[in-house]
Amino acid sequence: MPLPKMVRVRQHFPRKVVADVRQAVQSELEEIGGTSIIKSGETVAIGAGSRGIANIDTAIKAVVDYLKDLGAKPFIFPAMGSHGGATAAGQKEVLHHYGISEETMQVPVQASMETAIMGETADGLPVFLDRYASEADHVVPVNRVKSHTDFNGSVESGIMKMLGIGVGKQRGANMYHRAFFRYGFEHVIMTAGGLLTESGKIGFAVALVENAYGETAIVKAMPADEIVSAEQQLLIQSKEIAAKLPFDKLDLLVIDWMGKNISGTGMDTNVIGRYMQNFEPEPEKPAYLRILVCDLTSESGGNATGIGLADFTTGKLINKFNREATYMNCLTSLAPQKSRLPFHFDTDREALEVALDTIGLTQPQDAQTVRIEDTLKLGEIDISESLLESANLFPSLEILGNPKDFEFDSNSNLLPF
Repeated sequence: MPLPKMVRVRQHFPRKVVADVRQAVQSELEEIGGTSIIKSGETVAIGAGSRGIANIDTAIKAVVDYLKDLGAKPFIFPAMGSHGGATAAGQKEVLHHYGISEETMQVPVQASMETAIMGETADGLPVFLDRYASEADHVVPVNRVKSHTDFNGSVESGIMKMLGIGVGKQRGANMYHRAFFRYGFEHVIMTAGGLLTESGKIGFAVALVENAYGETAIVKAMPADEIVSAEQQLLIQSKEIAAKLPFDKLDLLVIDWMGKNISGTGMDTNVIGRYMQNFEPEPEKPAYLRILVCDLTSESGGNATGIGLADFTTGKLINKFNREATYMNCLTSLAPQKSRLPFHFDTDREALEVALDTIGLTQPQDAQTVRIEDTLKLGEIDISESLLESANLFPSLEILGNPKDFEFDSNSNLLPF
């Protein structure tokens, strides 16, 4: 089958970067008066999540050292729902993978799936908190603020989500995902997280925002009573500088890698234009007819949550599929539809040819096609010849080469991006 010829292009996004993340964190903590919030001798539970966040180890260590200098007694706990196979050891290993361990942080990492109930929301929903964190004098969440992969709101993925879902472990995450069906995502996150921010338990929070290149662009510390308003502003800023594809419509999007270190749904739904979420409308754009994802990152540990968002995949990805990890994640979030296995084929070439054979009257070689490494790395992408005319209309796009054929190895799999 004749395939489209592809051209490498570079997207130019705004590139604000924090040069020294450690210094930025500690300066922010001084700015909010951290010394008046945390007292010498008090215990502080620092919540760390399970996403591949740029400089997260540096940011956490900066918070740890700042608290130590105050004479406080910090420790770290995994603030993640069902990730890491919903086990304490698994969640501790997730943090270790991101450079957060007792050896690197020089403080205890306390992992448990046990929780305490901190109260009830006005809707009668119990609010859960990690057992170790509940016994501390203060809790300090550290997280990235970005668009959520399931809904749009004034707050989405960030500090409030960590407080509303992550700190409650698997028990809380499952309860809140059930509640989403009745009350909606934003309402549950705001009320559950709000109970904690209003309880006096939260000392402060540290939020990170990344630019389109996966670099730390903003560092913001916030006292408990300013978390919501500050996060709302950070979310607006995050969306303004986020990476996205330049085309609203495609016949085929080829994604080399998906994984939990890339997005909670393996692929950023805001990039691919598919939510597949109960009671949430699908975005009007982007609108991509077919999606092929080729492989699963090793960092995912076999968790292929989100594979159901694709139309086609490969045997090499299916062979990495860990049913226990994937099912636990999807059952906790009540989204089994996101991990239905799509058509899968032995090689990238076969999957690509089949995908292009399902786009209607358009000939495969004329298909509007884009290939990306993953949904985090959109600085350079490959576009088909049929998109060149449109690409020339975008001042932010730079054409880097001439059209050339897809390149495959001896096993008929795509050469690395």
